[in-house]
Parts: sequence; structure tokens; C-alpha cells
Amino acid sequence: MSKVIAITNQKGGVGKTTTAINLAASLALAEKNILIIDTDPQGNSTSGLGISKDDIGKTIYDVYAQRCNIEDAIKKTLVDHLDIIPSTVHLLGIELELAGKEGREYILSNAIKPIRDHYRYILLDCPPSLGLLTLNALVAADSVLVPVQCEYYALEGLGLLTNTIRLVKNSFNPALDIEGVLLTMFDARNTLSRQVEQEVRKHLNSKVYNTVIPRNVTLGEAPSHGKPVLLYDARSKGAQSYLSLAKEILNENSIRKRT
Repeated sequence: MSKVIAITNQKGGVGKTTTAINLAASLALAEKNILIIDTDPQGNSTSGLGISKDDIGKTIYDVYAQRCNIEDAIKKTLVDHLDIIPSTVHLLGIELELAGKEGREYILSNAIKPIRDHYRYILLDCPPSLGLLTLNALVAADSVLVPVQCEYYALEGLGLLTNTIRLVKNSFNPALDIEGVLLTMFDARNTLSRQVEQEVRKHLNSKVYNTVIPRNVTLGEAPSHGKPVLLYDARSKGAQSYLSLAKEILNENSIRKRT
């Protein structure tokens, strides 16, 4: 059974794309067919997986604009079992193009339907905003994975997002749930990081993953080489933390299926 997970937080710089790329690669290592849909006009998941602008072909923009079927926009990556639907800066204009279109909130959800069963997980890398692109992702998703940077305003941003999820559940997608909250850029030597972790776990309890993503230079270097960190330095703390997260997600979803 396939699952669509939107990776989102309206705050920028919290590790959404880093999580999308490296979680996807880690899940693919378990020989699960995985698809990333890059719905961010910045296209960082696209470049971070080595897709050249000169060889990009059809993108998620073409899917939204109904210029191609979604199957035509899927590209292979360097990682076995991992595909991507790339994005470009052209996606910036799609909200204006779709402003008057009826049912515009359901475009991505409807587009995904023919390919859902081809993949175990479809990960949606969302832009750092709550516009039409993020709304489409939340309507299309079964659940939401929320990366939270271990910083002072973490809980405030998390509260805004959970309110948005509640609104989307009430209006568009009653089945939408929080897949999990992922603490990112954690520094065990930093008192603030430890305090944020305690507060987030206190408020959200079992929704917070046991795995914590550390501050790690290798995680920042890998995208500039067009590789997930597993292909760049598999022994690094960053790579090992995302492998741990993938195992946690696979185990949790296995338990949910049995209950």
C-alpha cells in the first residue's frame, strides 16, 4: 500500500529539502520504490539529486499546467529505486495561472492517482509558505512530516502549521494526519537545542520521532555535489541519522498496518 507524505513547515531553513532527499534515499536503500515530487520553485530537491537544468525535461509545472501526464515528468536519479518529478523557477507563476480555476486545490491529488501504486512512498517537498502549492500538497497527502529546527521560535511555527493542517482537514482532506515531527539541526552541546527538544516532546509526545538530525557539515556539502548524503559520505552522522529515521518510519507504518 502506497503512502503520500508532505514534508512541510512554513518556516524556511528548517531542513525540509534535506529531509526529503535523504529520507527518500534511505527508504530506497530498503528497496522500496520511492518518488520525490519537488513542489518548491527553488528546485533544491531537483538539483540536490543531480538533475541538471540542461536535462530537466518536463517538470511539476507542466503537470499543474496540464501540459503533460504526470508519468511523462518522472525522472530516474542516481539512487536505485528513487525517482523524482523535478521543479524549476517557472513554478513561481502557477498560483496566478490557476487563480480562477475551479478545483485548483485538487490538481496534485488528482494527478498522483494513476501512479500511487507504483511507489511505496511519495514524498512531497513543499515550499516554505502556505500558498496554493503547499495547499495542493496537503490535500494530496495522507500525512505530514514536519521538520522543526531546534531554535527559539520552533513551537510558535509548529502551532501555526498544526492549525493549518486542522483547517485543511476540515475543508479538503479529512484523512490528513501528522506523520511525525522531526527535530533538525540539533546540537547536544547547546542548551537551547536541548530545551527545544524537551518542549516539543512535552507538547507532541509520541508524534515526535526518536531520531534527531544533528548539525552536520556533510549534510550541507552533499547537495552541492548533486548527491544525497548516503552517496556522498555514508559513514557521516548525517547519513546515519537519516537511515535511522527511515527505519523508524518503516517500523511505525508496519505496526499501523497490522493494527
